[in-house]
Amino acid sequence: MIEISRINKSFDGHHHIIQDLSLTIPDGKIVGFLGPNGAGKSTTINMMTGILPIDKGTITLNGIDIDKEPLKAKEIFGFVPDRSDIFLRLKGLEYLNFIADIYQVPEDVRQEKIAYYTKQFSIDHALGNYIQSYSHGMRQKIMVTSVLLHDPDIWILDEPLTGLDPKSSYALKQMMREHADKGNTVFFSSHGLEVVEQLCDEVAIINHGELLFYGTIDELQAEYQTDQSLENVFLELTNDA
Repeated sequence: MIEISRINKSFDGHHHIIQDLSLTIPDGKIVGFLGPNGAGKSTTINMMTGILPIDKGTITLNGIDIDKEPLKAKEIFGFVPDRSDIFLRLKGLEYLNFIADIYQVPEDVRQEKIAYYTKQFSIDHALGNYIQSYSHGMRQKIMVTSVLLHDPDIWILDEPLTGLDPKSSYALKQMMREHADKGNTVFFSSHGLEVVEQLCDEVAIINHGELLFYGTIDELQAEYQTDQSLENVFLELTNDA
């Protein structure tokens, strides 16, 4: 479970990027995190993962405060950032072993998982190549694979499907569904509203750092008395004109 309680974030001390944002993401759900560019999605995710400090408020992951116990909290979540241009001078297998070492994944377990996930994502043939030689999609796949190695309870994914080919995108969506169905939490941001509508149990929509809606698609349509698609309702909600 992810519990976000009245968090605030400002980079200049005056203009708040995030304003009193509260959100509870239960176990066993896939939750889509939506908002236009600059709405505060990545800032929120970076606070959830301990990359950015929280100015005010609290965030707990399975009851562990990310601000007070960052190392303990980071043991229970896996994070895929929206940028995959890191560790470019490592080979694919070196990077995966590096991540497995950090999380103390046993040798036999890591070998099995690396073989399984890289085959699922069709990058098993490239593990001996440097990541800097990978395409954007391949870099995304190696990042996702690294997250899955230590089997975290909570998945926090920032635009995880960007750059993936249809086969790999389908495989990841299946993994997300299976992970949530086991009672775990999947929280991901996306600009692909059709994917969110098809895959997610619930959606959270923010704009200007404030929560506009959280609930199911049916609840969203009922609240705004419409049978329109998520895309149409989203555009109406976030229209600043």
